[in-house]
Amino acid sequence: MAGGGFAASGGGTEFEAKITPIVIISCIMAATGGLMFGYDVGVSGGVTSMTPFLEKFFPAVAERTKDPKLNSNYCKYDNQGLQLFTSSLYLAGLTATFFASYTTRKLGRKLTMLIAGVFFIAGVVLNAAAQDLAMLIIGRILLGCGVGFANQAVPLFLSEIAPTRIRGGLNILFQLNVTIGILFANLVNYGTAKIKGGWGWRVSLGLAGVPAALLTVGALMVVDTPNSLIERGRLEEGKAVLKRIRGTDNVEPEFLELVEASRVAKLVKHPFRNLLTRRNRPQLIIAVALQIFQQFTGINAIMFYAPVLFDTVGFGNDAALYSAVITGAVNVLSTVVSIYSVDRVGRRVLLLQAGVQMFISQVVIAVLLGIKVKDHSEDLSHGYAIFVVVLICTFVSAFAWSWGPLGWLIPSETFPLETRSAGQSVTVCVNLLFTFVIAQAFLSMLCHFKFGIFFFFSGWVLVMSFFVLFLVPETKNVPIEEMTERVWKQHRVWRRYMDDDDNEKNGIDKGFDPHSQL
Repeated sequence: MAGGGFAASGGGTEFEAKITPIVIISCIMAATGGLMFGYDVGVSGGVTSMTPFLEKFFPAVAERTKDPKLNSNYCKYDNQGLQLFTSSLYLAGLTATFFASYTTRKLGRKLTMLIAGVFFIAGVVLNAAAQDLAMLIIGRILLGCGVGFANQAVPLFLSEIAPTRIRGGLNILFQLNVTIGILFANLVNYGTAKIKGGWGWRVSLGLAGVPAALLTVGALMVVDTPNSLIERGRLEEGKAVLKRIRGTDNVEPEFLELVEASRVAKLVKHPFRNLLTRRNRPQLIIAVALQIFQQFTGINAIMFYAPVLFDTVGFGNDAALYSAVITGAVNVLSTVVSIYSVDRVGRRVLLLQAGVQMFISQVVIAVLLGIKVKDHSEDLSHGYAIFVVVLICTFVSAFAWSWGPLGWLIPSETFPLETRSAGQSVTVCVNLLFTFVIAQAFLSMLCHFKFGIFFFFSGWVLVMSFFVLFLVPETKNVPIEEMTERVWKQHRVWRRYMDDDDNEKNGIDKGFDPHSQL
């Protein structure tokens, strides 16, 4: 065994839980869903800055990038079709997540991850072999279906299989894999852009098959979570798996708590409707807000279009790809910082500190570009260019140890079992909806806002930091099943929503009539 100890529950009970190899291996395999997601985020921007790709699918954009007189520095990539190539994946993922909610609840976390892997592989094949725009978009839609299923199942799997005291760190493996995927994609793009013959973009898109295969194989090898098995009535199997993942036979207290949580959950006939009840409103509001805010930090605008963005501000194609590699590396290293610190310093401290860092870096970037980069000319010297990269790395690092991983971690650990699948589905749906909005709009926003795009995102960072300060509670080291008693009932704002009156209990047992609760 790698380690041992006890995970405390809210009622004073201590759940014995060793950090077993099966937990570590299962979590690493499950988190490869993040590797696939990250690779796609990273590969899109690099491919869309490759001239052979643009000439084949977006010839109008290719012409515009070659002739600086056609448009301003900020507008040369402004094309709805090009943005649709990136954003179609997230629109498909948004739709798929509703189906994923059903499979996660009825078929289990493991099978849902396997379905995600199959979708990914099919999408990769179509993208790498694409002969026209329609084939390219269909492949992206299949990849989006994989994203919807993976983002639904993986965070739940990680939260449920991990011992309480390291739940935050293991859950962030998903986000770490996202950042590794982005870095891997940036390195691949840097290499394939130099391939003679104009087919390097096919290699970039085709190598997405590596993380897709890893996720599929991993889903075949992992065990399903005890929560999922018990929820589906497989009590003995759930108990056996609990013993394996905790590394001890003394699992009766935790097992009984899971069984009781499952019993309460089965009384819920309409989990999505139950999300609207008064006592679930804090979790829903925070989950939805975190996803919206995560996208309006501006991180995906930078990660989707990093090479395009750097090229826009005067770096040139090779330098743009190289700079994207640097930001990708910073992203990975900073996520490791989050894994180390999230269960030590807590969620709120990371979010608030990062808010200050992101705000300052974006404001300075906006001022610098406003002075140095004009519509038809740029005066961004080598020194200023390096400074822009440093500032963007400063922004990316703050996001990577805060809003990136915690935007997924906090919702996955705060919803009660009876609404967990539905809550995760809404979380993923909102995230993908606003990811789609940013992906579809960013190049047009860059064209119209110019350097002001960074002022726009910094304003949102200020708003979300105040939201965290007043409304997001600390969930560090709190067992999932004890969130109501130890978090929500203790919070100065949300405790008023946690009234345990008999009428509400009866309403819940009868199917949660939301009209009596609102």
